[in-house]
Amino acid sequence: MGTSGPDLTIGVVGPHDLVERVMLMGHAAAPVPCRLVAAAYRDEQEAADKVVRLGPGVDACLFASPVPYELARRSGVLTIPATYVQLGGPALTAALARAALDERIDPRRVSVDLLSRADIEEAYTDLGIPTGGVQSREEPGATGTLAAYHERLIRQGATTGALTCLPAVADRLGAAGVPTVRVRPTSAAVRSALHTAALLGAHHRLEESQLTVVLIEVPTLREPVRRAAPRYWRDELRLSLHRLLVQEANRMNAAVWAIDDHSYLVTATRGSMATATDGFRVLPFAARIRDELGLAVEVGVGMGRTTHDAETHARAALARSQAGKQPQGFAVDREGRTLVPAPRMPPQAPGQGRPKGVEVLARLAAKLEGGDTIVDAESAGRMLGVTPRTARRLLRTLVDEGLAWPLPPNRTPQPGRPRQLYRLIVEKLGPR
Repeated sequence: MGTSGPDLTIGVVGPHDLVERVMLMGHAAAPVPCRLVAAAYRDEQEAADKVVRLGPGVDACLFASPVPYELARRSGVLTIPATYVQLGGPALTAALARAALDERIDPRRVSVDLLSRADIEEAYTDLGIPTGGVQSREEPGATGTLAAYHERLIRQGATTGALTCLPAVADRLGAAGVPTVRVRPTSAAVRSALHTAALLGAHHRLEESQLTVVLIEVPTLREPVRRAAPRYWRDELRLSLHRLLVQEANRMNAAVWAIDDHSYLVTATRGSMATATDGFRVLPFAARIRDELGLAVEVGVGMGRTTHDAETHARAALARSQAGKQPQGFAVDREGRTLVPAPRMPPQAPGQGRPKGVEVLARLAAKLEGGDTIVDAESAGRMLGVTPRTARRLLRTLVDEGLAWPLPPNRTPQPGRPRQLYRLIVEKLGPR
């Protein structure tokens, strides 16, 4: 028996050590043949950029933790299935065991970041340890924000050490002398996440290749012939329409057949049809037929496991369109349900209803000179007319919202805190 198709490709997005672990496990840990592509970063804020660099050739993404996954999702770059490695359960239990071996840390009085309180309570209950002295922060944040959270609790004497899920936070806390244990994913958790990513990718590929049938009817050709119209008028119109449909179908690797003198059938895949219709938001073929031939058409799209099922669903969608019901729901999926994608949000006027981070980025972008998008707290403060301390807080907000990337600190011979630089992602503002 031959293979069912080419191997899946899974992008592995995470810090270098985790990416290396996944790559060493190899595709043998996945339930289906797959190829792994490494996309390692130094900081979680780079996750979205790594997804973009992976490109469209990836079937699914596997993230190191919920943090890079959420950053990539919020930035809008995730267009394929994705999952992440779970850090609760056995991973937290192993971290607590390592913390118990550190004489400086009392596991009953620690701070934990990013894990849910429910995961913490469950792990501590299994170990028979009270959680009254355990501090936790579930909200993600920039490296500096999370490190400051742990440091503050240590200075206040509320905790004896920190358990962090992010390697960059662990490095910063270690440099500051804070007793720290990193919550590392177990091998079983990595295998489970890789297994899930492979199944998601396989399902996505199967769905994209799902058979899709498009039925197109032309009311003008369906109506009785007017006596004043020349005989050859309809024949020329049919030939022009068929030629146009073939041209459009060739662009999406589809095929066209004339059913009768006023209707046509197109077969394609769901993936190619979704691309041609902006995710089933725009009627296929209709705009070009209207612009070039001046004809209005009725369209129904159906999907199914067989050609018969797909055509049946396409006819149901066409009948719904002709009846004037749900004009935006011109497609029916293989389960017979009307496919009505969520409408895109209309663009807002500048300065109206935009998140705070976008407003700050727009103000900074307006004052950038020479195309330079690198700023620090001092230069940002001058541009915004605020103190460096306030500017530093605003820049962290931009990082949290995926509108800026923190760059490696600019170390100088002078004493004091090294200058933290940020790269503003002005591309998120759209055309300027």
